[in-house]
Amino acid sequence: MLPVFSVIHVLLSAALVGLILMHSGRDAGMGGMGFTPASQGGTHIVERNLTRLTIVISVLFFANTILLFRLLK
Repeated sequence: MLPVFSVIHVLLSAALVGLILMHSGRDAGMGGMGFTPASQGGTHIVERNLTRLTIVISVLFFANTILLFRLLK
């Protein structure tokens, strides 16, 4: 079971690094590409979805880290 969760951990960490690198300052990165018009808050829908996906992946990464620590005991 440990090797499976270790591989998942590596994949989640690579996805998390990639998602964080997609975030940039205002009008840059995925949100600034101009795919969709800006909402009232000033952020693009793409940027908000990217933020949501980053949060989901980071929660999964955290849960997998805790699980790996439990399996190593």
